[in-house]
Amino acid sequence: MAFPNVYTHRKVADTKAKSCDICYKLSTSVLITADNKDWFYVCPAHLKDTGFCTPKIDHAAIEARRKRELDEEVERVKREYEEKQKKKKEKEAKGDKKDEAEDKKEKDDKDRAKTQDTTDQVRTSNSPIAKDDATTLPAEEEEEPRVFELKSNGSTKRQLEIAKRNRERMQDPTFFPSVPKSLP
Repeated sequence: MAFPNVYTHRKVADTKAKSCDICYKLSTSVLITADNKDWFYVCPAHLKDTGFCTPKIDHAAIEARRKRELDEEVERVKREYEEKQKKKKEKEAKGDKKDEAEDKKEKDDKDRAKTQDTTDQVRTSNSPIAKDDATTLPAEEEEEPRVFELKSNGSTKRQLEIAKRNRERMQDPTFFPSVPKSLP
């Protein structure tokens, strides 16, 4: 019975970690088929090895996510623009009751606030905490691939079991024929 060559990457609890079937290091990553019949523990480093497996990327989901992000950005910009227009109209309705000095002072305060906001954004974008917060995605939108296709020389659980059984047979002294004891 041939197993499908498409495996899903799953994580298990640290208490359930077992040794990787390839390098025997402790691992919490498991590759499992859709029908749950074939599975094996594997290190995350092996998942990045192109000689072992290749990720199957869902291009439609990536494009949908990009489109959604772009739409959100457009909506945000529209809202900001509408707010600015509303403030501008309110200011025109009040009329120019302030004199030039107050306008200049207000403009300077706004410029200082903008420069402070941009420096704060730069500081937070350079900090590792902000990067983690910005890159944190819901579980359904992980950046790393979850579905893999093994290369033809990849070791599946069945192949590993066959190799183990063959090693056990070769250690059995009755596996090989005995030397003849009589003359021919």
